[in-house]
Amino acid sequence: MSVLAFELKLILRSRLMLAALLLLLALAAFAAWSGLHEVERQRQTIARVQPLNDQDVASVARRYPNSPDGGQPAYYTFYTTWDAPSNAAFMALGLRDVAPYVLRIRALGLQAQLYEGETFNPELALAGRFDYAFVLIYLAPLFVIALLHDLVSNERQSGRLRLLLSLPGGAQLWRRRVGLRAFLVFACLALPLLGAALAAGMPLASLAVALAVTAAYLAFWTGLSLLVGTRGWQSVANATALMGSWAVLTLVLPALANVALMRAIPVHQGVDLMLAQRQAVHGAWEIPREDTMRRFFAGHPEWQDTAPLPAGFHYKWYFAFHQLGDESVAGQVSDYRAGLGARQEWTGRLGWLLPGVGAQAILHRLAGTDLPAQLAYQDRIANFHREIRTFYYGYLFKDRPFGQDDYAKRPVFAPRVAEPALPWAGLAGIGLLSLAVLLAGLGRLGRLRLLARS
Repeated sequence: MSVLAFELKLILRSRLMLAALLLLLALAAFAAWSGLHEVERQRQTIARVQPLNDQDVASVARRYPNSPDGGQPAYYTFYTTWDAPSNAAFMALGLRDVAPYVLRIRALGLQAQLYEGETFNPELALAGRFDYAFVLIYLAPLFVIALLHDLVSNERQSGRLRLLLSLPGGAQLWRRRVGLRAFLVFACLALPLLGAALAAGMPLASLAVALAVTAAYLAFWTGLSLLVGTRGWQSVANATALMGSWAVLTLVLPALANVALMRAIPVHQGVDLMLAQRQAVHGAWEIPREDTMRRFFAGHPEWQDTAPLPAGFHYKWYFAFHQLGDESVAGQVSDYRAGLGARQEWTGRLGWLLPGVGAQAILHRLAGTDLPAQLAYQDRIANFHREIRTFYYGYLFKDRPFGQDDYAKRPVFAPRVAEPALPWAGLAGIGLLSLAVLLAGLGRLGRLRLLARS
């Protein structure tokens, strides 16, 4: 303990090292605070939207207190759906930064409503949010490099390397120095994460996995820094090589992999589904109404025992061709989701080779802000939309009057309650990769005597 205390004093006496550690601590703390602030803002938005929706429904009820078949209430009534952030969402906001987490829907065609909010300014979304995942993936390796790149070369250049290695337990000295510096970097990240997790009520299991991912990712960069820093190069050469590795592993290769996935697994945008559904809906006005109803009853025979269409407009025909519009793009929707799922699977496989990709995927999974979480929200919307349609079809196709009291019988949206599953496979992948690199780097420390003679 006295030796570790002495090494700690040496680090704290170095102004550059101390400034680097304090800067990392400040960045991690600000990232955690920023994530908590954004999560609270989203929760306040959700809480504010629900009473406004109730006011909107009340105005519809005053305007249409009695409908002969429920057509006007079905057309004008909006339902609010929302995807509340999990208690771990502050770590990595992920798709919540660009995908809607509040969506108001009606009993009309669903696909057009799902992807209306998919438009956003790409320049604003490019940088992403400054959250804990950003600090860990992109900034923390730079601090590891700064603290370890000259750990050996500085002693060699100053002529102290042979003397230090000749001392009893000289090899242990380097391991203590490496371990202490790596631990200080981990502590600068873990302390803000722990504080934010306690404030957010993050589950202990998720917190443990997040800390494990942090440790594994830092272990990878520690091992890589040792592999480079023990090759006998000058400090400048070590820093250059490590900075190049950082750029390749965190920026270049993930970008190239993303381009390769987009080319190998082409997926249309959700807005294409919206346009296809709207074209089918608009085209239904030119199709004979009897043909539309015949197609609708073929797929939904439970509603075929209804009165014939009157000479004028009737809402059951209108809602029937809206549902047929959804069904006309069902195959495209299935292909779209299958393509997204395939990309997600390959991204998980890339995480076994690219530690930054793997760590980011794990944090997004823990936070419930990744693609599967967004698709699960869309599934909840689809199930709720099915309840809405069934509710109003009972009035439309049976010609039941819709009165003031029927507004209170409307379906109620059920939000998400369960926390995301823990990504054990991804954690094992990045753990094995980081352990292999760290052991290789520590193995290089055993050859310092040979390096000192060169």
